[in-house]
Amino acid sequence: MPLEALKDSPTDFDFIIGTWTVRHERLNQLFAACTEWTEFTGLSSTSKTLGGFGNLEDNLLRFPGGDARATAIRSYSPDLGTWSIWWLDGRNPGTLDTPVVGKFDSGIGTFFAEDNLNGTPIRVRFTWNSTTENPRWEQAFSNDGGKFWETNWRMEFIPA
Repeated sequence: MPLEALKDSPTDFDFIIGTWTVRHERLNQLFAACTEWTEFTGLSSTSKTLGGFGNLEDNLLRFPGGDARATAIRSYSPDLGTWSIWWLDGRNPGTLDTPVVGKFDSGIGTFFAEDNLNGTPIRVRFTWNSTTENPRWEQAFSNDGGKFWETNWRMEFIPA
């Protein structure tokens, strides 16, 4: 049973609260000039936590090779005015991904992190778009310090 949100809690992620069918598109190869995508579906359910200063997204990803579970954990810092987002993949339950940090402007949320991909330093960018009929999320990586971004995962959230 969700607890009541505090009156001064942020509303940036209110658009994603609830249960969704998710249409995924994932790029087949990273940093290889690949133009082929794999499409699959999933389910997602998001609820508020931390008195509304956070939320928890539970995911079922129906990869072509089999199902996987994952969780997104989001928390808001009122002092900084930013959100932090962590990803926990059920296939690797002992490790939280490096958090991306950012904020929303006019319904578009942009979040960044410095990370490592197979020994190579990369920048990670998440983009949330709450201005479309169905919310959308994209992930992009850069291996040149942010000069060029390669989008490698796209999701569209459809009310369940």
